[in-house]
Formats: sequence, structure tokens, C-alpha cells
Amino acid sequence: MIVSSLLDTDLYKFSMMQVVLHQYPGAHAEYRFKCRNPGVNLVPYIDEIREELHALCSLRFTEDELSYLRQWRFIKSDFVDFLGLFQLNAKYIDIAPSPEDNGEIEIRIVGPWLHTILYEVPLLAIVNEVYFRNTAPDMDFTEGRRRLQAKIALLRDTPGYADCRIADYGTRRRFSRDWQKEVVTTLHQGLGAQLTGTSNVWLAREVGLRPLGTLAHEYLQAHQALGPRLRDSQVAALEAWAKEYRGDLGIALSDVYGLTAFLRDFDMYFCKLFDGTRHDSGDPFAWGERVLAHYEANRVDPRSKVLVFSDGLDIPKVMELYKHFHGRCQLAFGVGTNLTNDVGPTPLNIVIKMVRCNGQPVAKLSDSPGKNMCDDKAYIAYLRQVFDIPETAEI
Repeated sequence: MIVSSLLDTDLYKFSMMQVVLHQYPGAHAEYRFKCRNPGVNLVPYIDEIREELHALCSLRFTEDELSYLRQWRFIKSDFVDFLGLFQLNAKYIDIAPSPEDNGEIEIRIVGPWLHTILYEVPLLAIVNEVYFRNTAPDMDFTEGRRRLQAKIALLRDTPGYADCRIADYGTRRRFSRDWQKEVVTTLHQGLGAQLTGTSNVWLAREVGLRPLGTLAHEYLQAHQALGPRLRDSQVAALEAWAKEYRGDLGIALSDVYGLTAFLRDFDMYFCKLFDGTRHDSGDPFAWGERVLAHYEANRVDPRSKVLVFSDGLDIPKVMELYKHFHGRCQLAFGVGTNLTNDVGPTPLNIVIKMVRCNGQPVAKLSDSPGKNMCDDKAYIAYLRQVFDIPETAEI
């Protein structure tokens, strides 16, 4: 059984789920799976994935797990009570070979947002582990351990980087559950305070770390269907978040419509209200410079705000960004695949994204090409028009 606890997911799933329970309990969602690696054949593993899915759907939160969640100040007691009754239901998922007969598989999740939001992270972890236990069944982790120790030494022992800190963001694309646990445990032992935590709630509890996370793209995308009007959807999403958390979990995600559109909405009120912003697409250096300039233009001291970098990082890139921005703001770095799936075989670049909410298409117009999954070209054109995104801009 690959996933043996419903805590084995990223914290932002619980933080978003709580908002859904309190503010959008009737919302309906649709998610789609995509593997971005060319030539990967996942079809032979469909039966194993289904078997693991059914095992996932048999899980319930234990009383100890609920007590653990209840200790976090931003988790409301009624939400924990709801989780005590919660169970995933496989009726909301369909897994089948692609009709194009190209080795790809289609995973479609359709159902109430409240009852489908927890599928993404454990299901991606399942697909990864099923694939690698079949394609690399006798994996020797000697090389993976050597690489991990080299990363720890680089960050820990390079002069001038004692205050450079990272977090594990690698659950969705890990080689396996056991390997992620070994990685996080080793990082904790080797880096000490330079490891600030992990996005994985189960691992945070197991290893004695802080669980980290706020919100993901699906939350802002859903407001395209939930907000008062499309142009105000980003503002509505941020307002709803602030209403729920009253200052906690104050990191805003900046790339659902591109940085220019985000900064138009992220006015002085939000600059002062939120603790910082997270980068997840586009050039991180250019992004950081523009965000810091935006804070200054809105009479906010950038040194009081956090820039969170989380897009395809490795340790050398973390250190490069730290050197560039150190002293100008507070910094946080989330490293994912390069920590939890750097053992030899090429990692899978797989995602599950929300594509509809309440029957309406939703999309992300990111600052990096290839990250959009909406197949409704008319809706993409409409989004471009509403948010004044030129046709030449990559999505």
C-alpha cells in the first residue's frame, strides 16, 4: 500500500479544503491528469494504479491524526470534525488508456470540490511509485544518497549561506514514499535549522518538522467560476482567503494570470495584508525584482515581506537566488523533485490540474510555457482579453 495515511499529502490541500467547506461547500470540480514526459507508457500499470486507488479510498483519519491537525491554530475545530467523517470515494475517478493509443493514460476526477480536492497529491504519488517500482524494481539508492549528501554539504558548508533555508516540496513527484522519508530525515539531520520543514503533513508529524503550505493554483482558478465576475476573480480569491485565515497562511500565489495581471490586483491593501508572494513560473530573478519594486511603489518595506521560490529548484539555483536577493527581503525556498526523485532514472513530470469548476472552464495563464491544461481555446482567448494578456505571451 503506497499511501497509508490521509495525512500523506501537502498542507495546502487541507488549508484550501477548509475554505471550501466554509465558503464553497456546493462547488463542483473537474480535474485532469497529464504526463509531460514524451514517450512514457503508463498503460501497463493502470490496474496497479486502480488497486492503489481503492486502497487509498479505504483510509480514514485516525483520532491521533485528527488531534495532530487540531493543534495548528489555523485549522478550525469544525473542519477537523468534518475530516473525522471524511472518506475518499473512487466513484469520482475514471482511469483509462488514452483513446489515441499512444501509451498515455487519462485520469479524470469529477465531483464535489469538497470531496475531490484531496485526490491530487496522493494519486500523483501513487502513479510515480507504481511506475518506478515496475521500471526500476531493484533500485540501488547508493547514488541517490551520494547526491543527497553532496547537496547537504554544498548548502551547509559554503561560507555565507548559514541563513539560507530550504523546505521539502517533493511529495507529488517522489520516487517512493520510503525514499521521501529517508530524504527528509537525512536533510533534517544534516541541515538542522537550514531545513525549515516539509509540505507533507504525514512526514512533518513523523520526523518532527513544521508542515508548510498555503494555497495552490486550483484555488484561484476556481474563483473564475465562483467569484462575482471574471475580472475580479483574483481579488475575490484573495479576499476569501483573508476572511478565512485572518492573517495566517499569508503567502499569495502570483502566476495564475501572469505577474503583470497579478500586480494590477495586488494593491497596497493586499501588499500590507499578505506576508509575501510565491513564485512558480517564469524567470525567478525578473519576478523577484518586479515584486520588490511593487512593494516599494506601494510604500511597503520589502524587507518585511517574504519571497517564496518553488519552481523547479535545485540547491545551486537556491543559492544563486539567495545571493541575489539576500538582505533585500525575507526568503524561502521549496525544493521538490530534485530532492525526492534524484536517484538516477528520469523523474516523471506529471500533474493533475483543475480544468472546470461548476461546469465552467477554468485555466491558468502562467509565466512559463506548457503549464496550461485548458482545452477550450475560446475561453483562453476570453481570459486573455479580460486580463489584458497579449497573444504573444506564452501560456
